[in-house]
Amino acid sequence: MRKLINSTYITLDGVIENPMWTSPYFDEEAASLAGAQTTEADAMLMGRATYDGMSAAWPNMDESDPTTGAAYFNNVKKYVASTTLTDPTWNNTEVLQGDLVEAVSALKAQEGKNIIQYGFGSVTAQLIRAGLVDEVRFWIHPVLEGGANLTVPLTDFKASFDLIDTRVHKSGVIVASYAPKTPA
Repeated sequence: MRKLINSTYITLDGVIENPMWTSPYFDEEAASLAGAQTTEADAMLMGRATYDGMSAAWPNMDESDPTTGAAYFNNVKKYVASTTLTDPTWNNTEVLQGDLVEAVSALKAQEGKNIIQYGFGSVTAQLIRAGLVDEVRFWIHPVLEGGANLTVPLTDFKASFDLIDTRVHKSGVIVASYAPKTPA
């Protein structure tokens, strides 16, 4: 069975939106880990907000430059959990139909590599509740951004995790990897 790996960039104050603040910290160590993540994944899952942000940015990036990651993001199979998106324009994108848990369970049961998910919101919360997320990687950046943070849209969501790995980068970024605990 494929693994579903959530990878989320986050500030010290819990901001995940518009991660332009990651640029100064995307050094050789971060690029190596990000590259390993994408190498190990042949599909990407996202909610509507993440799709809207990524589909606006990635198609405009140079795919011939291997340092951008654009070739991967523009060509990997993408699945969007949305009840409002009907005609995705980003290359190789499919909108999941029907029940989210059933659709993602079917994706995980298919042959293939990992499924990578960026961002953390209601889609991730539903999938953690259903026991479908295998790992959550928070890339904690040493910056305070202000504004809405991770906890705002998930006020009714509670979960516990086991720490499975930490990486401390020279830039000050800490990548903390967790496995969701199975509800008792």
